[in-house]
Amino acid sequence: MIIFRPANSSRMQKTVMRLLSIFSFFVISLFSFGQKVVDTLITDEGTMLIFANRTWEYLEDQNFDGVLNSRLHEEILADSSLDYVLGWDHDMCYTSNLSNDVNKLKDTIWLCVQDDFSEGFVMPFKGRVTSGFGWRRGRNHNGTDIDLETGDTVRAAWSGKIRYAKYNTSGFGNLVVIRHYNGLETFYAHLSKHLVVPNQLVKAGEPIGLGGNTGHSYGSHLHFEVRFYDIPMNPEKVIDFKNGKILDENLMVHRGLFRPGSSTSYTASNSSGGGKYHRIRSGDTLGAIARKNRTTVSKLCQLNGIRPTTILQIGRNLRVR
Repeated sequence: MIIFRPANSSRMQKTVMRLLSIFSFFVISLFSFGQKVVDTLITDEGTMLIFANRTWEYLEDQNFDGVLNSRLHEEILADSSLDYVLGWDHDMCYTSNLSNDVNKLKDTIWLCVQDDFSEGFVMPFKGRVTSGFGWRRGRNHNGTDIDLETGDTVRAAWSGKIRYAKYNTSGFGNLVVIRHYNGLETFYAHLSKHLVVPNQLVKAGEPIGLGGNTGHSYGSHLHFEVRFYDIPMNPEKVIDFKNGKILDENLMVHRGLFRPGSSTSYTASNSSGGGKYHRIRSGDTLGAIARKNRTTVSKLCQLNGIRPTTILQIGRNLRVR
């Protein structure tokens, strides 16, 4: 009879762990899309890949498709006339190469800029607005400029995920781009220093950089943009910069938001008639809400930029008047 003696358990365990580590390193390297992985680190947030160029990324983030607002994205995809692109790119500040045409936006799309995930709004920096959205020096100025001093702290407007954080050679200088849960992206340009890295999750009000004068800039200031699928919209149609708050949590996205000098079809905060809203509860349907408020499903869809088949999300506000 042959008797097998058990090997030293500690030595065997170390050998197995070493083999698993080598195998894991090999497998992870295959998924690094050309970047050389020099080390891995297991953290509570996930498996961190350390690249040769001193950047890092979570293994779990490599399959991230960039969608943080699935309801909105499904609505965009359902409209065959839009064919909008939404990418997740750390090296390009525009993920669609500006192919998303605002002229294709025929219907109004409803956004709740103050949803459960965004955790509120915080002014990126409380300073004087020195230049607004619109035509300037022969081209369109796609954002709002806020006066600051180099070194002042710039904060995330809403919670979200860092998509871009590097020096941009096209004029933005040190630039941070955040994709938010509400479906918007915000740009923070001319920074003197980045305080965040791509794929990092940030909360509203969290420091993301220090103000500066980098790129095509004449004096220290923050160039702040709000974009919808890469298309720049007028930030002052979304934010009350003087009082440091959003104009209304319900944002009706239509072509008027993106064109200099245009006015929104509806803004609750400056509408003479105001508006009436219903907060969606469990069991609500468009038909029941319409009957209760003596209106029609068609009118509700028109007011909120939705379809009769749109799934109602509990806690959101639905405009009924």
